[in-house]
Order: sequence, then C-alpha cells, then structure tokens
Amino acid sequence: MAEYRISTLRQGAVQLRLVQADSEAAARAQVGADEGMLLEVARVAGARRDGLRLNGAALGLLLQELSALLEAGLVLIEALEALRDKAGQGNRPLQGVLEQLLQTLYQGQPLSRAMQAQPAVFPELLVATVASSEGSGQLPAALKRYQYYEQRVATLRKRVTGALVYPAVVLSVGGGILLFMLFFVIPRFAVVFESLRELPATAAAMLWWARLVQSHGGLLGAGLAGGLLAVAATLRASRVRRALLARLWTLPKLRDVAQLFVLARFYRSAGLLIDGGTPALQAFELSGRLLPAAHGQRLSRALEELRAGKPVAATLARHGLTTAVAERLLRVGEQSGDLGGMCERIAHFHDGTLDQAIEVFSKVFEPILMLAVGGLVGLIVTLLYMPIFELAGGMG
Repeated sequence: MAEYRISTLRQGAVQLRLVQADSEAAARAQVGADEGMLLEVARVAGARRDGLRLNGAALGLLLQELSALLEAGLVLIEALEALRDKAGQGNRPLQGVLEQLLQTLYQGQPLSRAMQAQPAVFPELLVATVASSEGSGQLPAALKRYQYYEQRVATLRKRVTGALVYPAVVLSVGGGILLFMLFFVIPRFAVVFESLRELPATAAAMLWWARLVQSHGGLLGAGLAGGLLAVAATLRASRVRRALLARLWTLPKLRDVAQLFVLARFYRSAGLLIDGGTPALQAFELSGRLLPAAHGQRLSRALEELRAGKPVAATLARHGLTTAVAERLLRVGEQSGDLGGMCERIAHFHDGTLDQAIEVFSKVFEPILMLAVGGLVGLIVTLLYMPIFELAGGMG
C-alpha cells in the first residue's frame, strides 16, 4: 500500500489530497465525479504515512524557515506550499511531510492537529506549543520559542557528551597500548631469557606468556575480539543500558548531576508551554512525559494535589521535584503571576550549576584517568625490566 497525491480542478481552484492505494490506477479510481477534473496522480516520496522521518537538524531548519515566512506576511498554507515547492524532488521526506500537513490544513484542521497526525516527525512538545499559540495568533513567536528550547537542550547535551569523549579516547588509546605490549613487545622481549637456566619469577612469567602467545596467539586474539564484540552487543541492548545507567546514577555526585539535568529540562519545557498560553497544570503534565519513570510517578502524585488546589511550589517540593532555589522561584512566580518566566529562570539557574559540575568533572576526573592509564602502562614497562635488574643484582 503506497501513498499518492491527487490533484483536481474544481470551480477554478486546484485541490490536493493524499490517498492510500495499491497502484496508480487504484488511486485514480478513488476520485469521485463530484471532485472535479483530475489533473495529476503522483506517488508521494517513498512512502507510507508512518514511514516519513525528519532528523533534528531538518526539523529545526523547517521551523526556522516557516517562522520567517510567516513573519514576512504569508499565510500558513502559502508558507507551507512555498516550502513544499522549495523541497521539490531533492528532499522527498520533507516534501512528503509537508504534503501531509497541507492535506490536513485543506480540510480545515489547525496546524497542531496536522502535526499530531505525524508523531514520528513532530514531537509532542512542539505540537502542544503550536496548539497554545493558535488561539492568540502568535505562531511565529511560538516556533521561535521552541527552537530556542531545542538549542538549549542540544547545547547542554553536547556539553555532557563532550565531557565523556576525552575519557573514552584516553581509555581507548590506553587499551590499545596495553594490547600492543602484551601481544607484540613482551613476546619479543622474553626471548632474551630463553637461554637462562635459573629465572626470576617475573622473567618466568614473561616467558610463559610469550610461549602462550606464540602457540595460541590466534586463539587468544579471536577470544579477545569475541569478548569485545559480546560486550558491545550487550551494551547495545536498551534494557542493559538502562540498568547500567540506573546503577551509575545512584553514585552520589552523579545522582545530583542527573537530578539537575532532569529538572532543567522539565522546567524549561513547562516554561515554554506556560509562556505560550498553556494552563500550568496541562503544561506540567505534558512536560512530565519527558521525565524518567521514577520522576514521572512523583509528578503524577503531585498533579493530583495540584488539581485539588494545593500551591505549586510546596507541592512540587514535597514530591522531590524542586531544589531549594527552584522552590523559592516558583513561590515568587505564583505570587506575581509569572509562573512561566520563573520556570525558565529555574532552567537557566540549573544550566549554570550543570556547567560548573561538568567543568569540575573535566578538571578532576580527566587527570586521574590519565594517571591511572599511565600507571598501568608504566607497571608493565617496569615488569619488563625487573628480571634484568634481578639478574644484575644476582651477578653482583
């Protein structure tokens, strides 16, 4: 079953719609006599309705161009048609996404409903942001707010990823050096001791390893490679990764950093929605879908109390969804009526704390890791020369 775009001319206006059919002939058969004159039947890029995808960069560019066209004075349908024509045949996934949006808009549905029909392309938070702006006519501003939100989240994610890249490189290089010494240096160095009758313990150990590598080197290498592949395959399993991360985040310092990251994203999402006109309770509920399972359960209990009329700051604090600073800022937001702005301030404050924690991690952990890897390599080098020192001492 493929998707086809049908163009018809009715009462002097060209109308478009998408249909699902097994062939072009079957798509033509779906055009009724009251729909006007058939102009064109074209298969939509690749695909099925649920097969269209856009990566984060493509979605960001689409939102940026759409907001620019809307600010220039084009109406929504004109702006989307312009972007569809611009995509042409060079970007079929984007063209298919825009075709589906336009088809829903032609039927009189709002943009948020059109985006909601493509959940694989448009995140739920974006749909809620667009929906909150449709009543006020501030769609360009809403799209810009969402772009800013995504940029802040992406920046924070890059900082965390960047802090982990250097340790990974050090471990990889250190592991490569150790393997080189074990499988190349030691077997050749141990040849020096083969002619000796009485060997020190360290020399005997080196000679035993050299003979093992010479006789079963291929088997050892295959076993090592198989073990590394097995570890990589295990880590690729989502259940294993979640279990390891859950255990990792139980460490005291890392647990605090993870809490800040979760809360920063939660309050930034809530602030984005509240500033766009979404009611606070609905904004908290939508933002809660970004939370891990444990935090989501706490938020569900907090929302029950909020619906009963309890204050926001005290309720979220009671369920462990704030920090000391966040609780005070929420209280100020409740009193001043600027809850959305205070949620954004909380996110900014937590971002600063996270930046400081990442910087401390880089300055402390990276030198320790370098010392550990260098010490391990130095230990093997020392073991290489230890038999020579022992033999020299015995001769003296």
